[in-house]
Amino acid sequence: MKNKKIIFICIIIISFIIIISFFNYKKQNSGNNISKSITDYKQNILNISSYEATISVEINSNKNTNKYIIKQFYNSPNTFKQEVQAPENIKGLITIYDGSNLEIQNTNLNLSKIYKDYNCLSNNILSLNSFIEELKENNSECVELENEIILEVTPKNKYAWYKRLSISKTTGKPTKMEILDENKNKLVYILYNEITINNTIK
Repeated sequence: MKNKKIIFICIIIISFIIIISFFNYKKQNSGNNISKSITDYKQNILNISSYEATISVEINSNKNTNKYIIKQFYNSPNTFKQEVQAPENIKGLITIYDGSNLEIQNTNLNLSKIYKDYNCLSNNILSLNSFIEELKENNSECVELENEIILEVTPKNKYAWYKRLSISKTTGKPTKMEILDENKNKLVYILYNEITINNTIK
């Protein structure tokens, strides 16, 4: 009888150890999954080859804040189109880059100007592909919040010192981008109202 009690107690202790070990294993794996998920979100952004987006933009200067609504199209490696939809006084202003030449159109005034062998489109801080290139070339930080992942790059050029891209955990798509100066004052705020990724017709 005494031996049976000892065996019974040993079985309970062993079972308890197995249960504790199982939960510790799950907890460790859960941590690894979080780490992998951040890497996956970053890799998805790096793998963007085309996108179409409607964005709301706020640009802050020393004196005021200007607001715009812009439609953007991008196809890898360097085809880009941007059309201003608001405010009304510059509505219809279109910028088209074909990888070599830059064309600026004003549909309201029926005007067009072409700049041949233009190679400075990477300076367009409003474009998502500009952020992607900087993400490839610079060190980045990743922060995980409850509903989103934030990627931050530090290009440290005359246009921006910091860029932060927020990505929805639900959709995996960008939701907003903030561009900051060296003192981390907000220069530009971009809200992605609509965005379609890797589904754009060239």
